[in-house]
Amino acid sequence: MLIYIGADHRGFKLKEALKNYLKESGYQEVTDAGNHQYDKNDDYPDFGVKVAEKVSLDPENSRGILICGSGVGMDIVANRFANVRSVLASNPEQAEDSRIDDNTNILSLAADFLTENEAKKILTIWLQTDFSEEERFRRRLEKIDKIGK
Repeated sequence: MLIYIGADHRGFKLKEALKNYLKESGYQEVTDAGNHQYDKNDDYPDFGVKVAEKVSLDPENSRGILICGSGVGMDIVANRFANVRSVLASNPEQAEDSRIDDNTNILSLAADFLTENEAKKILTIWLQTDFSEEERFRRRLEKIDKIGK
């Protein structure tokens, strides 16, 4: 699985910690989409676009992690892309449900409202949980895919 990670200045410190955590956990295909240095004047859409574009091209074999202060901005950016289903998760249970029910492929996190340990727990559950494949969930995702077409 390819993992793309990106963050603005408010999420930069958490991104760096999660990037290292992923590699230590055995995820070797982690691509940092930036920002690559702390820049208090950067803009979250620049990094959200980079990650969402990559996941949009291969939604079944890649995952994205986006981090900003509230998580909301990144989540909005990601969900503008075809084939992307981003979740703004605030706890492990929500992250797990998003994978089981909605087959999310981008995880948005709120750096200002999560500790590093909380973010690691959310990320771990999200990455380890598979989509349920149940007909009712597939049907609902097909309905969502038809919106705006």
